[in-house]
Amino acid sequence: MSRRCMITGKAVMTGNNVSHAHNKTRRVFLPNVQDTSVFSEALGRKIKIRVSTAGLRTLEHKGGLDQFLMGTAPTKLDPALRPVRKQVEKVLADKK
Repeated sequence: MSRRCMITGKAVMTGNNVSHAHNKTRRVFLPNVQDTSVFSEALGRKIKIRVSTAGLRTLEHKGGLDQFLMGTAPTKLDPALRPVRKQVEKVLADKK
C-alpha cells in the first residue's frame, strides 16, 4: 500500500539528516496516514479510506465526506474515491 492520503494527496518526502558537524545523510519523512472508515450520510454506510490526520480535519471543515466529494472535481479526486462520488451523485439525484 502506498503511503498517500486519499484526501489531501500528502505522500512520502525525502530530505537530509544534518548533524552538528553538518554531515548530511538521506532520510524519509513519512506522512501520518491512517486506515479509517468515514460515514457517508447519502449512502448510509461507512467508506474505508486511507487518510492523513490533516485530511480528517479537511473532511470536518468541508462538512463531511459527501460534501467533500461533491465539492471536488472528479479529476482532482483519488481514483479510488471516484466511484464513491458517482454513487453519492446518483443517490442525491434520486432524492430530488
